[in-house]
Amino acid sequence: MIDEEFNNSSITYNEKTLDHFTNPRNVGVVKNYNGRGKIGEVGCGDVCEITILVENERINDINFRVYGCAGAVATSSAVTELAKGKLCEEALKLTDDDVVDFLGGLPEQKKHCSLLGIRALKQAIYDYWLYKQLLDSGQVTNRDEHEKIREDLFQQFANEF
Repeated sequence: MIDEEFNNSSITYNEKTLDHFTNPRNVGVVKNYNGRGKIGEVGCGDVCEITILVENERINDINFRVYGCAGAVATSSAVTELAKGKLCEEALKLTDDDVVDFLGGLPEQKKHCSLLGIRALKQAIYDYWLYKQLLDSGQVTNRDEHEKIREDLFQQFANEF
């Protein structure tokens, strides 16, 4: 898929986007993360997972894993760079336009890729807040217990539709 994309003359990435694709920043899973977001785009087949470690409401560490095109890899890398060190409230204000601007533009047919990382980031922040609330109220004592509750909630939600 990637060779096909780079050989397609109608898709041209700028140097910064290519750099984030060939040398992505913050790849992997954050050790001892306390927030996780995972988003898949059925339309293009891309999937992005972002894990964060938040301390005092600041994103101190952030990593991503993505399956997708060059645009999905580059934009997910860019999201981690934009969010790292920000307070959660500030990171929630990031938009897909911020990602596109950070990279210096994207081919029009690839701009939808920028939504993937932003949506995964926001889900990770909301997941962190839920985890924190459950910990503070004594409903969970660790991340594994939270993951089980989260899984059950998503399954119940999915069954309703």
